[in-house]
Amino acid sequence: MSIAIYPGSFDPVTCGHLDIIRRSCKLFDTVIIAVLNNSAKNPLFSVDERIELIKKSITDLTNCKVMYFDGLLVDFAKQQSATAVIKGLRTISDFEYEYQMAQLNKKLNANIETLFMVTNANYSYISSSVVKEIASLGGDFSDLVPKEIYEDVRQKIEKGR
Repeated sequence: MSIAIYPGSFDPVTCGHLDIIRRSCKLFDTVIIAVLNNSAKNPLFSVDERIELIKKSITDLTNCKVMYFDGLLVDFAKQQSATAVIKGLRTISDFEYEYQMAQLNKKLNANIETLFMVTNANYSYISSSVVKEIASLGGDFSDLVPKEIYEDVRQKIEKGR
């Protein structure tokens, strides 16, 4: 059974993330969406809220799980019996950073492979940060996040204003 991990902060999950998730689910028996709490970022949504937003967005995907993790990705992958880590790439700078992380993860655990998926061109400009900025300025972000969570994101932004 092939298991892959798709890690990220997903604050909030975007249509770009969802595209990578859907494509990954076609390649692996199980895809674990691993939500992390990035100490370098100041998240809008709590970890539990992010997990719920993702779950709302993937109700039709039967081979997908959403889990929280803390610590080293390679340790989490080993605990879950995963053999692959999925990374979405939007830009060259994404590749440079993710390549370094893949090399480091390979050094820490040679049994974990990193697979890079190039983002669909329709989503290459989308990031969670862009979604939050557009939403906080009152712009239309309805085609940037899954429709299932649009109201949740809008309401959270409204509360923060």
